Amino acid sequence: MTLDPLLAQIEPHGEIPPVDRWHPAQRGVMDLTIAADGRWLHEGTAIARPRLVRLLSTILRREAEGDYFLVTPAEMQRIRVEDRPFLIVDAELEAGDWWLTTNVGDRVRLDEECRLTLSETPAGETIPEVPIRFGLAARLGRNVYYRLVEQAETREGEEGALELGLTSAGTWQPLGRLEADERRGGDGR
Repeated sequence: MTLDPLLAQIEPHGEIPPVDRWHPAQRGVMDLTIAADGRWLHEGTAIARPRLVRLLSTILRREAEGDYFLVTPAEMQRIRVEDRPFLIVDAELEAGDWWLTTNVGDRVRLDEECRLTLSETPAGETIPEVPIRFGLAARLGRNVYYRLVEQAETREGEEGALELGLTSAGTWQPLGRLEADERRGGDGR
C-alpha cells in the first residue's frame, strides 16, 4: 500500500487531529515499522522526509490491546512498533520544570500526570519512558538520558533501593534504581 491515499485524508498543518475519537470500520495492515532508534521504515526503506514523519505521527494511536494504528476518519492501518514510537531528543529546564521534546516535535512537561516510568527495552535494558498522547510513549534517547543523569539526585527508595531521579513540577521523576544487594557488591555483603 502507498501512503498517498492515507495522507490525502489529513491536513498537513495545524493541531493534532482527534484520532482518539475516530473509529472507522475500514481496517488494514501497512508495511510501516517504527524502529527502536526512532526511524520510520515504509516497505523496508527509511522515510527521509521529517515533515512526512511528523504528519504520520499526528495520526498515530495505540489501542488498549497494544496494537499501533495510523488512523483517519475513513480507515485504520495497523503498523509495527519495535519499542516505543517516539524518542526524546531534547530536555530543557525552565523555572524548575523539565520539558522534553520528541523526535517528531511533541513537547511535554514532566509533572504529576506526565511522569517518567522505568521499563525494559526489547534489548532488556531498563530505560525511562514518558507518555505523550493517545496511548503513545517516548523512550529517553541516550544523550538526553545521560544529560538528565548529570542533573539527577539520589534518594532512598522502596525496599532499600537507591533511586536516581529528578524533580519536575514538584513530582519525583525516576531515572533508575540500584537495588540494595547491588550497592553492596552483588554478593549481599
